[in-house]
Amino acid sequence: MAEDDDGARRTFGPVVLLGLAGSGFAAVAGHKAMLAIPEATLTAAGGIAPTVQERSVEFPLAGALALVALAAWGVLLVTRGIVRRGAALLALLAAAGIIVVVVVGGFVQDDDAAADLATRLGLNLTAIDVERSSWLWIALGCALVALVAAAAAVRLVPSWPEMGSRYDAPTGAGAAGAAASTEDPADQSNLDLWKSLDEGHDPTDSPTDG
Repeated sequence: MAEDDDGARRTFGPVVLLGLAGSGFAAVAGHKAMLAIPEATLTAAGGIAPTVQERSVEFPLAGALALVALAAWGVLLVTRGIVRRGAALLALLAAAGIIVVVVVGGFVQDDDAAADLATRLGLNLTAIDVERSSWLWIALGCALVALVAAAAAVRLVPSWPEMGSRYDAPTGAGAAGAAASTEDPADQSNLDLWKSLDEGHDPTDSPTDG
């Protein structure tokens, strides 16, 4: 049983790195052009688009969900217990959302995107088509990596090492006690010396004087 726990603990680093990498790259890809009219097709149809943005479609929701997943991994690193598991679940849902957005937008509703681009550019819809950019495939692949990592996190997070309570913000009497216990003995003796002087005693007198 102990060996199983040790094995689960060793998954912490790789799984978190995969989750962060997958979510991070998906966030970058999610803010790039996913569908675009090829420049050659546009020229043949008699249109002129000076920039890629004018002949392409982005899926900003995919990028936003990737940022949510990235934030969830950050929360997972600094929390414990049920909050940590909730962060893993949020990362899982966000990664799944990225996949849904990319698949629906890039494969199911690509004809709608072509129609929107044709209207925007004043072209005949039958004369154009759209192609899937490399960013779409990057976003989809990274989202899949993030999904697998998040699913593993939901399952393994109870056995992962947690940040110790010593990193929590000190509060109340506990903080005062901790401060007292860490105070330098030399500082305490100096305080006693000054207190004695304030009370009118000569600290150089021996206890037997007088």
